[in-house]
Amino acid sequence: MTQEYAQEVFAWRYEPPYDFYNPSGDEADFVAAFLNPEYRYYAVLNPDGTLIAYRCFGEDARVPGGDYRADALDMGGGLRPDLTGRGLGPQVMQAAMEFAQEVFAPRAFRVTVAEWNARALKACVKAGYQPTAAFENPVGVRFVVLMRTSLDSPDGASL
Repeated sequence: MTQEYAQEVFAWRYEPPYDFYNPSGDEADFVAAFLNPEYRYYAVLNPDGTLIAYRCFGEDARVPGGDYRADALDMGGGLRPDLTGRGLGPQVMQAAMEFAQEVFAPRAFRVTVAEWNARALKACVKAGYQPTAAFENPVGVRFVVLMRTSLDSPDGASL
């Protein structure tokens, strides 16, 4: 992740109801969080170097109120707003898992998604995740925790 990419993500704006994911607050704080090496944010680029998504790995991908005791690498991220709804989510997630397998070598992968976000839940299932739990965060939003324990891709090829 670079400062320029983090600033670009801060400017992303999703249409309702996905505006739930719009960055808010101070841009400098947002960018600092994306550049904090402890949060492990990475830019996802297409072949011409254009930012299409971002991914984070670890604690910053968790939602307050969830049970994260299971041994798994938490993954989070976002797709550029103009690219959502086109079926790209599972491909981005698969590429992120392949990257994470090489860099972090987790036993399993975990994602946490807002329960109302059927589009993201569908993408997660297509990427091989299975729902394992649900919970409500401190401000009353329900979330679903999904795990992928097999390191085989959905089509049977190994990561």
